[in-house]
Amino acid sequence: MTRINKLLLVVTFAALLVVTGFAFRNTTDSKYRVFCANGKIEVEQRTLEQQKNARGSDVCMLGEFDYLSDAEKFAEQKGGKGAECKCS
Repeated sequence: MTRINKLLLVVTFAALLVVTGFAFRNTTDSKYRVFCANGKIEVEQRTLEQQKNARGSDVCMLGEFDYLSDAEKFAEQKGGKGAECKCS
């Protein structure tokens, strides 16, 4: 393999890493969710899967919102963060 081919390979790989990084950043989830986790209301940006990984299987999503204020308002209507809840 010539020196120029090796250089092209390295540059191509670096460009691929940059493009992949931008694609990942643009697909990150920015929703706010209200969960019932282990019997308590929580407001998080985690997905349901992430929440289950962190808290265990006793987790359900009660609502999903674009804005934190909307998620907090919904949580307040359910008793507020830390209030008791049940997954049906």
